[in-house]
Amino acid sequence: MTKASRPKATENTAPDGRASDAIVERIQEQILSGALLHNTPLPSERDLMERFSASRTVVREAVATLAGRGLLEAKPRYRPIIRKPGFDTALNTVGSIVQLMLQHQQGAESLFLSRVFVERGLVRDAATSATRENIAELKEALAANEAAIMDSDAFYDTDMDFHGVLYTIPENPIFPTLHSAYTTWLAPHWRRMKGSPEFNRKSYASHLAIYTAILERDPDAAEEALVTHLNVSWSSVGPTFAPE
Repeated sequence: MTKASRPKATENTAPDGRASDAIVERIQEQILSGALLHNTPLPSERDLMERFSASRTVVREAVATLAGRGLLEAKPRYRPIIRKPGFDTALNTVGSIVQLMLQHQQGAESLFLSRVFVERGLVRDAATSATRENIAELKEALAANEAAIMDSDAFYDTDMDFHGVLYTIPENPIFPTLHSAYTTWLAPHWRRMKGSPEFNRKSYASHLAIYTAILERDPDAAEEALVTHLNVSWSSVGPTFAPE
């Protein structure tokens, strides 16, 4: 008895026999090549059904997979919008996984420590390579932070802005996207901290120490000030995460 041969993949069938996978791969190729343009609607569900000779269920399964990969933005009652992948797309795709991590203190602490690791490198880089324009941006962010000491909500926003400048100094687009992700993922817990003018003044003093070390081109002092600052912050925000 001869072994049955595996069906050959066609335009509408993936190598493993799943029609939706074939549709996913074709549409993904068209998005990456530019044949389907960023920020434009995906062809209608009926058009896709006819183009791929597929059922409505199969097309919807393919759309859901593409949305999960960050290649489509799908909303109820609207045609999906095409999103060409970028660094922000990659981080948004893992957002739901991160939210699960943040339900427990250990996962949250691991994420926070990754931020500490990244920012230690950023302040050292800033202390050795920040330009005059970078220094001016840090100074402006620091001044805004000081002005917001009496308003904890505004202080939090200016705190993130100060750290955000550090992420722009290497001129690598991954870092600002990473800062945005950290801010989004951790913001709800940061805002649960008991803010007060006294606590804000201490945080501002830490920012000033970081800025001064960068201004004086002292990477060791910049790193030490940054680590001390973030450790104090974690001691306040850590308890807002559920224990294991």
